[in-house]
Amino acid sequence: MFVSVIVEPGSIESGKDLTDILTKFAFSKIQRFCWENMRFSESDIVALKKDIDRVTDYYDKVRFYQFPVEGQFVITELRQKKWRRCAFAPCAK
Repeated sequence: MFVSVIVEPGSIESGKDLTDILTKFAFSKIQRFCWENMRFSESDIVALKKDIDRVTDYYDKVRFYQFPVEGQFVITELRQKKWRRCAFAPCAK
């Protein structure tokens, strides 16, 4: 699955920690705060979220854009230390 991660660190330390985690999971830096991985597995998402939870605080924001997840486009966001998920089904013609 394709996964794009947007990182908005609340501090320099958490920014460095998030960069280390994304590099460990073989993400490529596309822009300043945008990382992508074209071949990411569903099981790796759980491990990635746990690692991100470990190094982030209330002021950090992280957003995942995933496709396909059960045929849907999914946006998952960490804001104020809470994960939120929104799934979009394909449009019917």
